[in-house]
Amino acid sequence: MNTQAKKLRDIKTQNKNLKSKILAITSGKGGVGKSTIASNLSFVLSSRGFKVAIFDASIGLANLDIIFNVKIKSNLLNVLKGECTLEDIIIEVEKNLFLIPGESGDEILNFYNEDIYSRVLENSEFLNTLDYLIIDTGSGIGKNVQTFLQHADEVIVVTIPDPSAITDAYALIKITSAINQNINLIVNMAENQKEGEFIYEKIQKVAKSNIETQFFLNYLGYICTSRDISKSLKFRQLFSKTRPNSLPSFHLNEIVDTLVFQLENQAPIKKNKKSFGLFIKKLIENI
Repeated sequence: MNTQAKKLRDIKTQNKNLKSKILAITSGKGGVGKSTIASNLSFVLSSRGFKVAIFDASIGLANLDIIFNVKIKSNLLNVLKGECTLEDIIIEVEKNLFLIPGESGDEILNFYNEDIYSRVLENSEFLNTLDYLIIDTGSGIGKNVQTFLQHADEVIVVTIPDPSAITDAYALIKITSAINQNINLIVNMAENQKEGEFIYEKIQKVAKSNIETQFFLNYLGYICTSRDISKSLKFRQLFSKTRPNSLPSFHLNEIVDTLVFQLENQAPIKKNKKSFGLFIKKLIENI
């Protein structure tokens, strides 16, 4: 076991009132800033003392190592090949923040052997020490994405003020509502608060009129369009870390405030809570 994985195993959850939560961050289409939001949201949570791991679940298109500007020696594909355990691929990005790297090639799609899947679970109890497991899913409504969304405690859909992105976000929400009723929305690249709220209300209105399944679409907030974000991406930096006083960082912290308050005060989830190890097993079985 590597040193970083041992650190994660030994972590004691500081907030005993908050049970571990699985949050899936997703989008109807690419290019809306989903991974940027997922990585920065994870950092903000970790900077508040929560123990967070972010799983790069964009199968075949993983890129969080680039966003975090870290080098990976092995990833999920190596685990599936039996070359290492899940613990061995963990990377400590920051204090309290860990990355579970995915695979950016298509070779991972060739693995379906359940004996190989079982290797993923060996010595993976460290996942149960987390406050949050953030799943950065792929874009769209494919089978793999739906599997992540189905088994998450909360789904966070990211969209932007673009007609096609809004349409795709609605389509994703419609499908998700049949498998997970805890759906949240973040509007990225909005000009202002009014535009963010307008897009939420537009999607909410269409959803209520056309989706028969009972679900609640919660508005977490918006992040303004800003050069601070593009500059951070260019230099492989997290804007919430290098530009904490910027407007996007302010908006993101408001979103985290809303999210944490929501999770701390919601009624216990009625579905049977499974260990993170079993969650990972279920996800891998559907790759």
